[in-house]
Amino acid sequence: MVGPTRSSKRAPNARARLSLLSGLISAAALPVGIALARELRRVELLDAAFAIPVAALFGVVAVLLARNARRRIERTIGRVGGERPAGAGRALGVLGLCMAVSGTIAVALYEVLARSD
Repeated sequence: MVGPTRSSKRAPNARARLSLLSGLISAAALPVGIALARELRRVELLDAAFAIPVAALFGVVAVLLARNARRRIERTIGRVGGERPAGAGRALGVLGLCMAVSGTIAVALYEVLARSD
């Protein structure tokens, strides 16, 4: 009985896992910021805008890591694994980026309307 060889073992794809983690942080940044603003009464809802750059940064990181993870999967002909975490990380990263763009538009519109009075 022969044990698994180096080429037959599935090596972990750290980039795929990091992409998933970054995507989760990106997608959760704005809801967590809003929840904190509502929980802490001395903080206005507009102060939750600090989460916009966090969501954008982690969203970009998630998309880039997912792209690198997919390249590694292709180079190793699928031996590395991590297709699902890389896909989920990319999707969550794009979601976080969309939320960051929406938050930026909302804050900018609020500022324009507040200054027009």
